[in-house]
Amino acid sequence: MLKPFLEELRRKRAERVKEFSEVQLHIGRICAEIAGNHLGSSSVPQVDERDLSIKRLEELKSQLQELQKDKNMRLQKVHVHVKSIHELSTVMSIDFNKMLREVHPSFCDSADDQPKSISNDTLARLAGTVHSLKQEKKQRLQKLQNLGSTLIELWNLMDTTSDEQKRFDHVTCLISVSLDEVSVQGSLAADVIEQAELEVQRLNILKASKMKELVLKKQNELDEIYMGVHMEVDNDARQRLISIIDSGKADLSELLLSMDDQITKAKEHALSRREILEKVDKWEFASEEESWLDDYERDQNRYNAGRGAHKNLKRAEKARALVSKLPSMVENLIAKVKAWESEKGTEFLYKKEPLLGSLEEYNLVRQHKEEEKKRSREQKRLQEQFVAEQEAIYGAKPSPMRPFPAKKPLGQSLSANTIAGTPTSRRVSTPFPRHGLMSSGKDKKDYRGKAVGAIMPVNYVSLPKDA
Repeated sequence: MLKPFLEELRRKRAERVKEFSEVQLHIGRICAEIAGNHLGSSSVPQVDERDLSIKRLEELKSQLQELQKDKNMRLQKVHVHVKSIHELSTVMSIDFNKMLREVHPSFCDSADDQPKSISNDTLARLAGTVHSLKQEKKQRLQKLQNLGSTLIELWNLMDTTSDEQKRFDHVTCLISVSLDEVSVQGSLAADVIEQAELEVQRLNILKASKMKELVLKKQNELDEIYMGVHMEVDNDARQRLISIIDSGKADLSELLLSMDDQITKAKEHALSRREILEKVDKWEFASEEESWLDDYERDQNRYNAGRGAHKNLKRAEKARALVSKLPSMVENLIAKVKAWESEKGTEFLYKKEPLLGSLEEYNLVRQHKEEEKKRSREQKRLQEQFVAEQEAIYGAKPSPMRPFPAKKPLGQSLSANTIAGTPTSRRVSTPFPRHGLMSSGKDKKDYRGKAVGAIMPVNYVSLPKDA
């Protein structure tokens, strides 16, 4: 009766010992993996047979579950770190396996059933490797971004063709990207950086030889801007630039930037002058038409039917209309120039002369001309009045040297044959000599002291008086 019972107890005891042994074995292995010791050891742990209770077994199983959880978390961390190392290695073309081997040899075993180190030290090494790779990625990206910016600057300086630039599109495309956006395989490889560095070196050598040409080209552009708006051009600037470049002491990049700043300021200055210059062009054109009109009106044959006479008449009409606007045109221009000079704090130079002075001088000359014309018209009026009075007293007699002119009504201007509103400078046809009414002091004295006969026309014929 007792023998079967004892055998059953022995069997149950053996199963319990085996169960304890398996639990303790798993616990031992996980603890070894976490500690980083005795990886792969399958030694059977000693079971304390003095306590094989269910309670003790449950405690061991609970401990095993906690260790399993810890192991899973560590495996998860390992997976994340390994994945990051793989991605970073791919972007920078670094040997992935070599990086893992440096962390722990267990990661180089391709067999899935082989345990991987999940110790604290291993996790720290993996995290450190990820950090160092990220730093390396950041440095490489910054280096390539700087190289890309330098390439673009050099290309712009030397007008490099688009075909040549396309060879480094994989570098210039990184200029504005963030660190996390860089994921293309080999985009941050060491050979990519090396190629970009060699290209920058090559272009720098070319830049030194072409910089002189570029600087002088900028100076030409600056001179053209100045000449386009009638600003004074520094004729010695070109020679000074050549001397600076040949000396080798100047930073040519800084020199170019300085030239660009000068060009920008010159364009702004030229733009501020443009409105005034447009008005100056109109003023100069009107002045030219005024001068032409003066010459035209002095021409005694301007009304003769001939080739171009009709066109000249039309031009004269337009010129008179334009000349009539000159005073207001000049006053408006003076006001604009004064406002500009007040704002800029400097004189407005035009063809190396102060424009305001030229305008004021023009006003004085025009005023003088107007006064001369007024005196001329008054003198002419007095002359015509005198001739009319003499004709009324003595009558007009035909000269033997010329035909008798058609008699005009008293007071009618001898210049009535002109077009209405058109001033004329034709000499008045009078019986007096061309040198004037009283050409000397002696004549004046005779005029005051003698009878009317002293001022009789030379073609006067005495008639006998009636008895």
